[in-house]
Amino acid sequence: SSGINAEYGGKLKQETVVYRSTITENSARLDVSARGVWSPLDKVFTDIRVFNSLAPTNNRQSVDDTFRRHEREKILNYNDRVLQVEKATFTPLVFSTTGLMGPKAEVFYKRAATLLSKKTGHTYNDSIRYIRLRLCFCLLKTILISIRGYRGNCFTRFNSYDNDFNLII
Repeated sequence: SSGINAEYGGKLKQETVVYRSTITENSARLDVSARGVWSPLDKVFTDIRVFNSLAPTNNRQSVDDTFRRHEREKILNYNDRVLQVEKATFTPLVFSTTGLMGPKAEVFYKRAATLLSKKTGHTYNDSIRYIRLRLCFCLLKTILISIRGYRGNCFTRFNSYDNDFNLII
């Protein structure tokens, strides 16, 4: 079966790497790791970056150049470590707040849509539409949380020692 097994928050192993730009802290994590994307059983790590293409720092250059710059930064930070230590591949997923995808993200999503269409029996067009729709909602949620903060219910643990119970038997 051609499927993708994905995990969120893949922690990286700690070992020596070559490039100075590579992140080597014990807490270094990538956003998603998956198996079977590029070839069966191979593992791929991805790290996601969403940037505002209308921000003054990104406004001075073309959107294509901005995507390349952000992808290059991610590759310099993680690629060496993933290749040498994890023996896996690394794909940076860069998106703009306006909904555009970087070149490597487009290739990744096209491959995921191909695998999804084979697995589910749906057409490629339906699969890519589904993935892009989910991506739009995830980006929208991320933008809203970054603008207004998280307003959901915080999980509170129930402590039975702090509460009195009147049991009628």
